[in-house]
Amino acid sequence: MLQLNPLKQKLAAGDAVCGMLNSVPSPWLVEMLGYAGYDFVILDMEHLSVNPETLEHMIRAAEAAGIAPLVRVPGVDPGAIQRALDAGALGVVVPRVNDMAEAQAVVAAARYAPQGQRGVTGGRTTGFGTLALGDYLVRANDEILVVLMIETRSGVDNLDAILQVPGVDWILEGAMDLALSYGVGPNVMHADVQQAIATVARKTRLAGARFCAIPRAPGQFERWREAGVDTFLLGEDRGILFRRLREYRDSFEC
Repeated sequence: MLQLNPLKQKLAAGDAVCGMLNSVPSPWLVEMLGYAGYDFVILDMEHLSVNPETLEHMIRAAEAAGIAPLVRVPGVDPGAIQRALDAGALGVVVPRVNDMAEAQAVVAAARYAPQGQRGVTGGRTTGFGTLALGDYLVRANDEILVVLMIETRSGVDNLDAILQVPGVDWILEGAMDLALSYGVGPNVMHADVQQAIATVARKTRLAGARFCAIPRAPGQFERWREAGVDTFLLGEDRGILFRRLREYRDSFEC
């Protein structure tokens, strides 16, 4: 059944949390990330074709290993948001949120009334009925995270209005798409992109939401921590695996 969200518990205790974007759709790898000490995993449904059964198995693997499963859906899609949450995800990550109306649509799809308009179903999130439905509805609204990605100039420009939407928990930056939107892609370290990210972080924290940072250069993690940021996405497993495998191969003369 739907678990208490360990991310909310750790953050409430004053701890920092670190996660990984999963682009290798394997329950085995998700479980390994949990045992490696990551606090959350974002299961990517935006750029990958993961079938619903595999997604459920990946969520179960995360639960077994004590890592919080979030699902990145393809976009502002109420059906995809509901299916991810019905599978047991502890949160949804929604890319390319550009304005207040889109943020409102995400919250409406992710939260039960009176906070939203999510449709009710039974199944594994209620322990197939062992958790009373009324208790489940309250738990879901309390524990599920709504994470919006700001990846366009429009999203940056409209961030003040986006942050006014009740029910938004985290803001996650998307530097590569921001670079493309600002016309400097793929240079994620361009001054315009870094300034946009800094603006997003500052406004998010002033609004009382959490900013999720992605450290990309030496010293960035430490600077974010000094600025009070406590939520981090440390990269993508596919890229890390490839680089480490290639480095290991290159260490041998064969």
